[in-house]
Amino acid sequence: MNILENERINIINEDLKLIENKDSLTFGTDAYLLSAFLPKRSRDIGVELGVGSGVISLLALTKKKCAHVYGFEVQSNIASIAKRNAELNNLSDKFSIINEDLRNVNSSTIGCEADFVFSNPPYMKSNSGKQNDNENKNASRHEIFGEINDFCACAKRLLKFGGNFFVVYRPDRMIDLIYALRSNGLEPKKLTFIHANSSTPPSLLLVSAKLGGKGGLTITKPIYIYKNGTQEYTEEYQKIYDTCEVEEI
Repeated sequence: MNILENERINIINEDLKLIENKDSLTFGTDAYLLSAFLPKRSRDIGVELGVGSGVISLLALTKKKCAHVYGFEVQSNIASIAKRNAELNNLSDKFSIINEDLRNVNSSTIGCEADFVFSNPPYMKSNSGKQNDNENKNASRHEIFGEINDFCACAKRLLKFGGNFFVVYRPDRMIDLIYALRSNGLEPKKLTFIHANSSTPPSLLLVSAKLGGKGGLTITKPIYIYKNGTQEYTEEYQKIYDTCEVEEI
């Protein structure tokens, strides 16, 4: 396995080995929470939009949350890392990485309709926030290769009727996300707010939506990551971290 000069290998929970590029965004809480948010559907076909290093899909496969994942990544150098991570963890037969712009794909691209789609999309509009000189980081944070509506539209094209789309996003853009979901026939069904601790406003949210679903949104109890005034995980988050599962409400 070739490791380039600007890369490193990290060992994360579930004993996964992860090649990460020092010049791109690295594995974080949002990625782990999304992988935990996915239900166990061991026979299902999943699709990830914006694969990055591949960690969310690798966690999903390791925890038997699906049978196979097709992952789309527009940046060729990042797609290469995801492919090598699949090889490094002996999951190449279950994780197919496709170097393609998600705005150009549909179910015929993978030869089937997906049971579920998931994504940790860029949170910032292309003309907002501090721009990063590093192209990889800038594309991971900003909507350079597709706005949130493009991600939702792609999920619609890939999903079978009744399939689910799972997203981790920022609360300040929740309205944009909900609007984009509904505009593409994806009805929000469950929403969970993520807080650093019980004294702070939410910093992330998790949403599941159903293609062709009826109206009716369940807002679950919030998830607090740290105990107040400490960097110690709450019992709830520690359990999520240990099991890679969010308790069903």
